[in-house]
Amino acid sequence: MARSLELANMTRVQKFLLLGLSTRLDIRDALFAVFLTLYLLTLVENTLIIYLIFSHKELHKPMYFFLGNLSCLEMCYVSVTMPTLLVGLWTGPYHIPFTLCMTQLFFFIVLICTECTLLASMAYDRYVAICRPLHYPLLMRPQVCLGLALSSWLGGLIVSVAKTTCIASLSYCGPNVLNQFFCDVSPLLNLSCTHVALTELVDFISAIVIFCGTLLVSLASYSAIGMAVLRMPSAAARRKAFSTCASHLVVVGIFYSAALFIYCRPSRIKSMDLNKVLSVIYTVVTPLCNPIIYCLRNKEVHTVLKKTLHWP
Repeated sequence: MARSLELANMTRVQKFLLLGLSTRLDIRDALFAVFLTLYLLTLVENTLIIYLIFSHKELHKPMYFFLGNLSCLEMCYVSVTMPTLLVGLWTGPYHIPFTLCMTQLFFFIVLICTECTLLASMAYDRYVAICRPLHYPLLMRPQVCLGLALSSWLGGLIVSVAKTTCIASLSYCGPNVLNQFFCDVSPLLNLSCTHVALTELVDFISAIVIFCGTLLVSLASYSAIGMAVLRMPSAAARRKAFSTCASHLVVVGIFYSAALFIYCRPSRIKSMDLNKVLSVIYTVVTPLCNPIIYCLRNKEVHTVLKKTLHWP
């Protein structure tokens, strides 16, 4: 009887209170203007990249195929997290329904896992281009590129279904305050009033497989590329090889530095203010900077961009 009363008193949380990026009234308006501008800039940049790649035959190459996928992904990625960030800055802390929170979490996990795998595929593409150039047309033929891209999206979907199902099945009986600007894994685990060991184990294993696995692929690819570049007899050839990889290496470094800090440990994270800063890096800064990084260091993209904009 007492057990039944106890269970009856554990009312399931129907809404979460998102505190947002900042609760300070004096800076919220300024931050809203800044992040709205960054959001629109990100959409414009990535749309331009996709348009250039699909409208110019000279960019119909494996490297740009993956870059187009990455731009498409990041437009979706920033559109999953940015709306709640902007609403929080406009209205202050606000309630988000449980189902909408889990939906946001699902798409966020899909996209972040897919991005990891795409970055690894791009590293493999550069490895084949520099270390096995004679086999490049065979190893990176269109069917292989399409298979790698589809595998990236499918892998992200499978991981997200597993993680979101585990997190959604937990009991949330109060408090319901999320110290974050979107529904993220760690803040939700902190609010659960039931045993979360299994969910943390799933989270940890998926982090090892997706984050660490794809990072190892990228590191192995660039280690092989580095050794191949050092063996090149010509300084000009070394500079050319390095320039084709440097932009991707910068993107990988920025993304993994922030993401791995948060997601590659199973314990509940307490320093949520630091997490919010790091979350801004890989949910806002990275999608904004990626097109700039790739375009600034890529002569072929420069050429088609000038042609499109009719620059001299």
